[in-house]
Amino acid sequence: MTQELLVLDAAFVEEHLDMQVCVDLMTETLKNVETGEDVQYLRNAIKMPNENILGLMPGYSNSGYFGTKVLSVYLQNSQDGYPSHQGQILIFEKEHGQLQGVVDATSVTKLRTGAVSAAASKVLANPDSSKLALLGAGEQGESHLQALLTQFALTEVTVWDRDFERAQRFADRESAKQQVAITACQTSQKAVQDADIICTLTPAKAPIIEAAWLKPGVHINAVGACTADTRELATDIVQQARFFGDNEESVMHEAGDFLIPLHEEAITKDHYLGTVGQVIQGAVSGRLAKDDMTVFEALGMAVEDLAVANYLCQVAKNR
Repeated sequence: MTQELLVLDAAFVEEHLDMQVCVDLMTETLKNVETGEDVQYLRNAIKMPNENILGLMPGYSNSGYFGTKVLSVYLQNSQDGYPSHQGQILIFEKEHGQLQGVVDATSVTKLRTGAVSAAASKVLANPDSSKLALLGAGEQGESHLQALLTQFALTEVTVWDRDFERAQRFADRESAKQQVAITACQTSQKAVQDADIICTLTPAKAPIIEAAWLKPGVHINAVGACTADTRELATDIVQQARFFGDNEESVMHEAGDFLIPLHEEAITKDHYLGTVGQVIQGAVSGRLAKDDMTVFEALGMAVEDLAVANYLCQVAKNR
């Protein structure tokens, strides 16, 4: 028996996905990966003849669904006014394998990425954190600001971008929208020097921050770099930090922030302490002291996208 196929566009996602709900959903998903309730597979990034990437990102949940995110990655698109990542999430029900829904991947990825960082920050950052630095003034800056405001009483936000005018526009727009003081900074050093939480959200290939600029006790969500040969964090940050990821296999294959210092022999594999899901579970210790520096390396997991897409399909069915 076939069922009606749900097709949910970006407008539906943005209207029906509350950020606090998304943070809670991502917290549960991170735990489910560790218990085996959700199964994450290594993604396949296919480099096409035009030098761009087709990404296939599958996952499975014992709660009743499986699927994949299919994504095109055109990093030069921002220069032309198009998103760099575009695609769809396909959700199947697990009993008979029927396609249940097609959900806009760009809007889901935007919102859930910030939500995952907020879930990680909740267990790794100091609970009294009030100063946030955003390195990158694009959609992920918006998402991370929105998500972290659900978990922390932020009083000051700084933002830096390679395009200072873009950072200024972000500060003006988001300070009015979120009712929090936001300052655009000319340098990344200025942006991070007083921050309790830092989110690196750039396509940088080389480090944009270093340890000497940071105050004790800072937590960093490293989000932008997602290949083995690119990074946003200097080696001395990784050396000094308690280092966690979302998925060990992904970190060991794709995280330049970790792999470059490893190849430099500045750290060993043992420097990777575990996943944030294990920290949420209580299986691995996160922050041990107030002055600890912590890093969450966020590479993204298909099970996160699928959990959000499945939730939205249930919302659509129940309307």
